[in-house]
Amino acid sequence: MDKNKLDSYINRPKRKEFLVYGKPEILQPEIDEMVETLKSGWIGTGPRVQRFQEAFKEYTGAEHVLAVNSCTAALHLALVALGIGPGDEVITSPMTFAATANVITHVGATPVFADIDRETLNIDPAEIERVITPRTKAIIPIHFAGRACDMDAINAIASAHNVAVIEDAAHAAGTIYHGKHAGTLGDIAAFSFYATKNVVTGDGGMVTTNDADLAEQIRVLSLHGLSKDAWKRYSSSGFQHYDVVFPGYKYNMTDMEAALGIHQLERLEENIARREEIWARYDEAFQDLPVDIPAPAEPDTRHARHLYTLLIDIDAVEITRDDVLNALQAENIGTGVHYRALHLQPFYQELLGHEPEDFPNTLHVSDRTISIPISTLLTDEDIEDVIAALYRILSSARPRLGISTVR
Repeated sequence: MDKNKLDSYINRPKRKEFLVYGKPEILQPEIDEMVETLKSGWIGTGPRVQRFQEAFKEYTGAEHVLAVNSCTAALHLALVALGIGPGDEVITSPMTFAATANVITHVGATPVFADIDRETLNIDPAEIERVITPRTKAIIPIHFAGRACDMDAINAIASAHNVAVIEDAAHAAGTIYHGKHAGTLGDIAAFSFYATKNVVTGDGGMVTTNDADLAEQIRVLSLHGLSKDAWKRYSSSGFQHYDVVFPGYKYNMTDMEAALGIHQLERLEENIARREEIWARYDEAFQDLPVDIPAPAEPDTRHARHLYTLLIDIDAVEITRDDVLNALQAENIGTGVHYRALHLQPFYQELLGHEPEDFPNTLHVSDRTISIPISTLLTDEDIEDVIAALYRILSSARPRLGISTVR
């Protein structure tokens, strides 16, 4: 690397204010919509939820959408609607948030992990094929960081074994695969609108499906098993009695959440374009450091750029991933870890009895991964602060076996 450029990074002043990781961009349209929602008196599930659902339906091209209170709820509802329960197995990735596997245990089924591809960080279809059994009832692929899984291969496996595909699209608002949006690539999909996501409602989620029967089951399941929701019961069209047709759940989204989502969704394309710019700057800057940058997006796909994850080359330098996390914290740079592998977590170790090496690619990533800020709130100065901090940390790390830390 050019010495002058390296010196400029190393000598750049440390940030004075902490850069919060994943801080959402909430603008005036969301604030105004929230105020109008509060003034309206309709703060539960009502007209704004309906607007948000219709907008999301139009955006994704899904035939049926249902707004719920979290992606976890969406995944749980998908499993219940598919009739999955005790004695069944559901295949998913161990490189995901706990909720993906937790909901499988909630319905009494057994999570079965399949290793990831080390380049894409997505579940490996060959590993799905290796662990599938007659007890398998569903596959939950995670579009990790906004990168679409190999859905052609996954759907082919699912079809051959007569199992359902539930997309975990928590990272994938805006992801496109072969011309189709995430959320339309399997039997059911679950989106997240948590505070760090590309579309933010504070919390919240969305179920999408092209199956009318599944959509109706999920609608009923999502609100106590009632035949009519509150908006329909108490709207100006007149009172309607409800029937309890199933012991359902309290998973509905509120109009207060939808008030944010309506305008967040309107800006999603604009925001992905900004994320692309930040992503490209990071890719360019980190070529000379002992890190693995994210692999390019696959042909005929669009990466939603939700997470920018680096793998620290701990084989080249005498520094651990956690050392880097702590050093960035000291530099006033917020970070994340996505994720510590699920098969290493105490509950799933005890439940499934896996050894760390059972999923070598997942273990490799789990030990090295770090997520750095990527948000539409970031200024160009913020981005350069992140880059400079990583240069200071990694260029000063002692090389292993004489390997240079700056490439």
